[in-house]
This record gives sequence, C-alpha cells and structure tokens, in this order.
Amino acid sequence: MFDDISNFANSVDGTFLFTLIVSVFFLVLITVLMIIFVIKYSRKRNPKATNIHGNMGLEIAWTAIPTILVMIMFWYGWQGYKEMVTVPENAMPIDVTAQMWKWSFKYEDGKTTDSLYVPVNTPIKLTLHSNDVNHSFFIPAFRLKKDVFPNRERVAWFIAKETGEYDIACSEYCGLNHSYMYSKIFVLPEEEFKNWMYGMSDEELKMLEEMTKDN
Repeated sequence: MFDDISNFANSVDGTFLFTLIVSVFFLVLITVLMIIFVIKYSRKRNPKATNIHGNMGLEIAWTAIPTILVMIMFWYGWQGYKEMVTVPENAMPIDVTAQMWKWSFKYEDGKTTDSLYVPVNTPIKLTLHSNDVNHSFFIPAFRLKKDVFPNRERVAWFIAKETGEYDIACSEYCGLNHSYMYSKIFVLPEEEFKNWMYGMSDEELKMLEEMTKDN
C-alpha cells in the first residue's frame, strides 16, 4: 500500500485503510461487548429477568457516530471518484478493445498492440470498447478498474509514476477462458517510448509482442 505507482494509488489506499480500520475497530468492540454481556447477564447470574429502560444519550450516540463515519467514508470515495472521471485535456488517447479473450490497444497513429505501452509521468486516456460480452479492465498496481460493455464507450485515465512492467487483467467473468485474459502494461521513460512509438517497424513490433507473450 501507498507505493505511489500511479496518481490514484495513495487516494484509493487511504480510503481502503480508513474503512478497514473503522470496520476492525467496531468488529472488536462489538465482539468484546457481546462476550461481556453474555457473561454478565447470563441466566446463572440473573435468574430473574429485569426490564431495561431506554437511554437517550446512548440512542443518540449509536446513531450519530456511525452516520458521521459513513459520511467521512463517502467524502473520501467521492473525492477519489471525481479525480478518476476528470480526464486532463492533454491526456494521450489510446483505444482499448476487449474481446474473448484478449485486450488490444490502438494508438493515434494506427499502431495496434496486444500489450499497452505508455510513457512515464504522462496522462493516458483510455477509451474502452467490448466486441462481445461484459469485461472489466483492471490494472491492480495502479488501483484502476473500469467495466467495459458492448455497444457502449467508457473512459478511464491514469498517470504512471514509475517505469516498469505491470499486469492487466479482466476482473469480470467473461466466459470459458476468462482466466487467460491477461496482458501487460509497460511504462517506459519518455525517450524510450518515443523510440518505440516512432522508431520501430511493424515487423519489429510484432516480434516484440511475440517475445512478450513468450515471457
């Protein structure tokens, strides 16, 4: 967590961690209180049942505190959502096509690949399409996931902050070979990306794609 590999990593991890801490805290609190009450108010200790009158302060507390916590979670989620749907105007566009059972990526110059190549520290706009059934474009390291539907265009974006090789998966069951629907994203230094984008022939590109599949 908090590896800052993409522009969404820290905000998503922060929201997840806050929700996890709150959930674990109340799980432990409620479990401990249940055990205490089971022992304290057992039939052995209290053979004769007694009525318990309401407590206004307690009623207000256990209504107000969860409401405040849920609103904080909502605020964190809303801030992250707004960031994810606000695509920078200077983002580099790439068309992404999903089909059973592979991803394909088309660049502005018409180059098409089976793996995604992007420059580091550059906004990338992905326009997502499906040729057949529902899929879900997922880059776990970037905390990025977007459902992809037939006959409907969807948009996602990100900024990769570190060079390297990362997994792309389909996170929605899409058929018999769903588990094989994996690809790679290669985050390259800007100069290397330019050399790849403009300096490689189609034949060299196909060879690179085959090498990527073999590895």
